[in-house]
Amino acid sequence: MKLNKKLEEALNAQINAELWSAYLYLAMSADFSAKGLGGFANWMFVQFNEEQEHAMKIFNYMVQRGNKPDLRPIAKVEKTWKTPLDAFKSTLKHEIEVTKMINDLYALAVEEKDYATQSMLKWFIDEQVEEEEQAQEIIDSLTLINGDGVGIYQLDKKLSKREQD
Repeated sequence: MKLNKKLEEALNAQINAELWSAYLYLAMSADFSAKGLGGFANWMFVQFNEEQEHAMKIFNYMVQRGNKPDLRPIAKVEKTWKTPLDAFKSTLKHEIEVTKMINDLYALAVEEKDYATQSMLKWFIDEQVEEEEQAQEIIDSLTLINGDGVGIYQLDKKLSKREQD
């Protein structure tokens, strides 16, 4: 059964937000690469791939329900960050905004009594808890390091080991 127009519009907006997120993380990866921080670049590149997967999960769900996703232009993203801490603070702020969007989508699905969409969105709710937690852990580490080069180097090496989930 097709999604109603309200949910269709909201899910299309979320696809765009997920692709914008991917673009943001790709820009962060490029910035870290340019600064010689390959581990941080790797972490952001993994995030880039995850955000694309999130967009495709919603895209495929819409197709499965008989709707045609409406792909829209992606807004410009920031390209540079002064420090790794600044980048991860931006990451956490962004993930908190995405969590609100997902929560609003879920509330709309409840209001519209669309149980299938609620079920699909449950995965995203759980995923957002993980996304925020990961960003906060790195912020905590960077705060402890306090700009120390050896600490940044060690954290960079640790982040280089992160693989796609």
